[in-house]
Amino acid sequence: MKARRVLVTGVYGLIAGAIYRRLRAQPERYDVYALARRTKPSERATEEPLEIPDDHLFVVDMASLADVEAAFAGMDTIVHMAADPRPDAPWESLLQSNVMGAHNAFEAALRVGARRVVYASSIMVSWGYQADEPYKALAEGRFAGLKPEDIPIVRHDWPPRPTGLYPATKVWGEALARSFADTKGLSCLCLRIGWVNAEDHPHRAESGAVWCSQRDIVQLTERAIDAPADLRFGVFYGVSDNKWRWVDIDDARQVLGYIPQDSAEAVLGTQRDAESS
Repeated sequence: MKARRVLVTGVYGLIAGAIYRRLRAQPERYDVYALARRTKPSERATEEPLEIPDDHLFVVDMASLADVEAAFAGMDTIVHMAADPRPDAPWESLLQSNVMGAHNAFEAALRVGARRVVYASSIMVSWGYQADEPYKALAEGRFAGLKPEDIPIVRHDWPPRPTGLYPATKVWGEALARSFADTKGLSCLCLRIGWVNAEDHPHRAESGAVWCSQRDIVQLTERAIDAPADLRFGVFYGVSDNKWRWVDIDDARQVLGYIPQDSAEAVLGTQRDAESS
């Protein structure tokens, strides 16, 4: 079977870089390309090299539709990770990177005949639920008296509750994906990515509710790439199998076959054991 041509945007970011490494390690399955605005790792990324061949790297600003279309030509799947991820980013940057960039990713994919776009959304589109109990208690680390089975799980079809401009741009991206799926026939799968960090551990118990390991988000992305062609649209939360998780991952399990390998509690327990030895 011919290797699927996949292009990862924003490749010098933390998550995109991890996805690129995983796909490139499977040349029999993926012919992986990369796109970035500049050839310099982001401040959140690890120092692990990416080793991108020159003929597989496009240095392109996502705000230029013509340049994006040229880079996307011949690709089967676009994994669109490029964005300004700062919660406090100024509107001008968000407009160019997250609004125009998202539009150009979907539009260019459609124009070149790509099969699918996997779009990086964010768990922060649901951040506003943490203003209410019991989610507020989880965010503040007040676990006494709580039972995981009693926490209502926030599903992907609950109303978005962004708390700032950055997550609001991700709601826009999801709506754009729905539009392209319904009116243009482009397969668009949105991943509401949890907290992924370079250290690959949640630091503290309250962070574990929204944490996602690097290998879990890479696995979820790979499952989205390989999902059946007739899966036209979907929104899936990307977090690990954490004890205090308050967003749904059962849909990702059932539809995509996602099987999280990590949990915040296991990682924190391993870290405590290492510190005490």
